[in-house]
Amino acid sequence: MSTNPTAAVLVIGNEVLSGRTADANINILARRLGEVGITLAECRVVKDIAEHIITALNALRTQYTYVFTTGGIGPTHDDITMASVAKAFGVAIERNLQVEGKLREYAGSRLTNATLRMADYPAGARVVWHGEGYAPGCIMENVVIMAGQPRIMQVMLEAALPLLKQGQPVHARQVDAWIYESAIAEGLEAVQSRFPNLDIGSYPYRIEGRAGTALVARGTHLADVEEAFAAINKLLDDLGAERRAA
Repeated sequence: MSTNPTAAVLVIGNEVLSGRTADANINILARRLGEVGITLAECRVVKDIAEHIITALNALRTQYTYVFTTGGIGPTHDDITMASVAKAFGVAIERNLQVEGKLREYAGSRLTNATLRMADYPAGARVVWHGEGYAPGCIMENVVIMAGQPRIMQVMLEAALPLLKQGQPVHARQVDAWIYESAIAEGLEAVQSRFPNLDIGSYPYRIEGRAGTALVARGTHLADVEEAFAAINKLLDDLGAERRAA
């Protein structure tokens, strides 16, 4: 059984729920957290409504080692993540003068009062400096607060990761074959039963009318992953399945 830290992602933003913006951050976070041994176990998406953010955050932060929030920390009226996190923890919002100074330097003649709002953080939060001119994210106890733009979110994430407890990285092996998922279902279930601590998955697709399935073995113990992957390949050989080149 893996003892890796666990995590949830809380995506905040009306634009994601409306379909205007396709979220990319969950995919980025899932891959990167797996690489450093933090198990992503749950994702939620909520609107820019304080009560919704607070309810979701309070539920997730007591259940998982870490919660990563994305979105809602900009200068506009609907950027309410920092204030909502402060309410969830029962603390005030405070201006960080170091961040304010950085923003004044970064914005120059473009500086507005709205820009300076991005220097406001929940009292007690740890500002996570990343070396860029724009405002940094922060960590409030076990909650990592980051921007919604994927490029900026990644910068904030990389700055925060060294400050977090990490575990065993997740290893994965994948093979693609021209075979219906239903044809390998029974055999794949047998492989999963042999390796209960691994995630064994099958992902069907169709290319130019031809059915194929991607088969994946994933886990923190490389030797088990390799053994399960060998078992999957044997299953495909026994079924006479043609492999699909990557």
